[in-house]
Amino acid sequence: MLDLAGPLREWIEEGRDFAVATVVAVGGSAPRPPGAALAVSADGTAIGSVSGGCVEGAVYELCVQALQDGETLVERFGYSDEDAFAVGLTCGGTIDVMVTPYSAGRSVEGAALSAAARGEPVALARVVRGPARLLGRALLVRPGEAGRGSSRTETGTGSHEGGLGGGPDLDRTAVAEARALLDSGRTGTVELSEDGSHCPGGLTLLVESAVPPPRMIVFGAIDFAAALVRAGKFLGHHVTVCDARPVFATRARFPEADEIVVDWPDRYLRSTETDARTVLCVLTHDAKFDVPLLTEALRLPVAYVGAMGSRRTHEDRERRLREAGVSERELARLRSPIGLDLGARTPEETAVSIAAEIIAARYGGTGTPLTGSDAPIHRAGRDAAPQPV
Repeated sequence: MLDLAGPLREWIEEGRDFAVATVVAVGGSAPRPPGAALAVSADGTAIGSVSGGCVEGAVYELCVQALQDGETLVERFGYSDEDAFAVGLTCGGTIDVMVTPYSAGRSVEGAALSAAARGEPVALARVVRGPARLLGRALLVRPGEAGRGSSRTETGTGSHEGGLGGGPDLDRTAVAEARALLDSGRTGTVELSEDGSHCPGGLTLLVESAVPPPRMIVFGAIDFAAALVRAGKFLGHHVTVCDARPVFATRARFPEADEIVVDWPDRYLRSTETDARTVLCVLTHDAKFDVPLLTEALRLPVAYVGAMGSRRTHEDRERRLREAGVSERELARLRSPIGLDLGARTPEETAVSIAAEIIAARYGGTGTPLTGSDAPIHRAGRDAAPQPV
């Protein structure tokens, strides 16, 4: 739902009623992860997707029904071998979809959509399985402190708005769980009991996290960097290009970059913010830049560190890094030579190979062809934590 924050916020401001169908559980091979949403306004306008096309028509009708009835419902869609013409997923998996009608005055969801549309970090926890009286109840969690005069409640894990209808203990536990997912930028489900304990079987919460885009920092203002900037933007990263040479690090050469920094790479890396989703791509392949930069990079808890260069350059780089005090464990995190073996030649092809390795590192992919492989096609999606490599 929070993926549609921009247009849904506009619908709220226009006073439109709408219904949102959200994927709340996935079984087997399914095209969209938990949190994927399809929204239908009272005038019939539809945005988003829950299945990539397989069951959109049926889900659209459920949204129309919810708008008429004013009731929240959960429906399961799967594949039926017995009825080839039944509505279902051709990929063979199952998805559970919760359909909830919303009016322009629903404050918790509206606040979540407004915050997400502004790019603020926020988590929305909703009851997606449990007693009918609680189904669809929502709780909004924000990091940091609430402002004066706010309706938010302060806890040791941040501020929150709304409630799940099960009492303060349930809300307190839900806030803590939602904050943990928000801190790691994840969307996922949480099993709780109605009394707020962690005994599964009573309630299932879907926690959707909206966080700023992950950072990609590209070191080295070369022609390959320009192609990688475009690939990084396509993947949804906030992309920074850093180079110590002002003649190369220019807006004219990197018009699509979010930031262009003229500074020594290692000094900039020490001064800028990174987190567990940050991707660092070192394209300078020059020892005077690479060694101090990688010495810093390999000690940071980031998602990916890759460095360009030939195998001979890589061997020399490893030797220099060991001499600089980098441990074998730290060196094992380095992806070098950078990228997957796609046979890439051009800057654009090389950028694709680097982007492919970043995706594989994040989700645990093998990088091997799916043809002839028995590995799952749809791996963990947004509900999986980025994996440091």
